[in-house]
Amino acid sequence: MSNEPTSTPIIEIRNLSFCYGDFQALENVNMSFVKNEVTALIGPSGCGKSTVLRTIDRMNELIPETRTEGEVLFHGKNIYDDDVDPVEIRRRIGIVFQKPNPFPKSIHDNITWGARINGYRGDMDELVEISLKRTALWDEVKDKLKQNALRLSGGQQQRLCIARTLAVQPEIILMDEPASALDPISTSKIEDLIYELKQRYTIIIVTHNMQQAGRVSDKTAFFMVNDARSGYLVEWGSTEEIFFSPRDPKTEAYISGRFG
Repeated sequence: MSNEPTSTPIIEIRNLSFCYGDFQALENVNMSFVKNEVTALIGPSGCGKSTVLRTIDRMNELIPETRTEGEVLFHGKNIYDDDVDPVEIRRRIGIVFQKPNPFPKSIHDNITWGARINGYRGDMDELVEISLKRTALWDEVKDKLKQNALRLSGGQQQRLCIARTLAVQPEIILMDEPASALDPISTSKIEDLIYELKQRYTIIIVTHNMQQAGRVSDKTAFFMVNDARSGYLVEWGSTEEIFFSPRDPKTEAYISGRFG
């Protein structure tokens, strides 16, 4: 079951199924995402949350022997149509991974790398400053932009990776457990950042942290696995509804900690 979106979806998933070889990881997922909202994907390990993220920016097709069925509409256009460039999709739909993965380059070069390969012709120094300010990192690193990014703390590295994503000017930011490897202070900074970023971007976040989902998201989607171990969408709607008045007993059991 799902709520009707309050505005035109920027992303709409229709009858999405996904297979790794003979194993069906996702089965018949239908949901949508609107601009300037945060949607949290929750559920037990192995239920397909991260797979959903990777279908949205076509990263799954980089894995051999996989198959995607159904549609992922971006501004009404199926991103899996033959005339769609997956590289352009991955520019407009950025992803931030669980473990910070800065390049072994300077802070400055980390920010400009993606912009350069995507043909950015503007002022690179200005782009670096804007991207770092939007991730609340500028004041911490503005005097050491030539320093190797690997010397930053884990929390700073993750914010740098988010800044690197912003520098290629996406419309959507996907986050796969972006704070799970961080300490509580760094986690709080990432959560504050998510709140600020949704003013400009649509954000979809995978998290195992129920409190985090409650704090940062406008909508929540709960996934489970069926008897064949395929992931499926149990329900989605406003975070308040999912946490306090879910339609499905399985959702209530997961939220309350009785399983998962």
